[in-house]
Amino acid sequence: MIFTPTQFDAAWLIDIEPKEDERGFFARIWCRQELAAQGLDTEVAQESVSFNRHCGTLRGLHFQRPPHDETKIVRCTRGAVFDVIVDLRQQSFTYLHWQGFELTADNRRALYIPKGFAHGFQTLSDHAEVAYRISEFYAPEAASGYRYDDAAFGIAWPLAVTVISGRDLGWAALDTQNTIFLA
Repeated sequence: MIFTPTQFDAAWLIDIEPKEDERGFFARIWCRQELAAQGLDTEVAQESVSFNRHCGTLRGLHFQRPPHDETKIVRCTRGAVFDVIVDLRQQSFTYLHWQGFELTADNRRALYIPKGFAHGFQTLSDHAEVAYRISEFYAPEAASGYRYDDAAFGIAWPLAVTVISGRDLGWAALDTQNTIFLA
């Protein structure tokens, strides 16, 4: 596994190291030892998948409030997505900054998202599928989010939004006086 730092001190892009032969290739996509050697969370409580029918679908920006905050490793397994993370850690030098990454079935990249970040993505193709490894069990009472178009973040989504849930449209704008993540 190849770990490439992002602009955030705790988030990483993860590329595979394929071992090729006449059949194709074989590569690890998750390794507890290699993650631990990078100082990353290796706990996996659940694995989930998101299937999205239409290009332009937007999901996010989601997170779970403490004490149920979670680390995620996301990978696009079909199609392509523009994946975005937003630093919500008030003490961080990159507080409220965002960064986007193109994750595709072809580039096989994964994104390691630490606790204290909001996460969302927009599909760049029809029939896009995203797989998640998540460190904590889902706690509905801790589920939260911010609007994808919140001016506090200024995210430049690549496409017009074609599909979005009522729940995602209903998230409140960021209230910097009521910050959830202090670390």
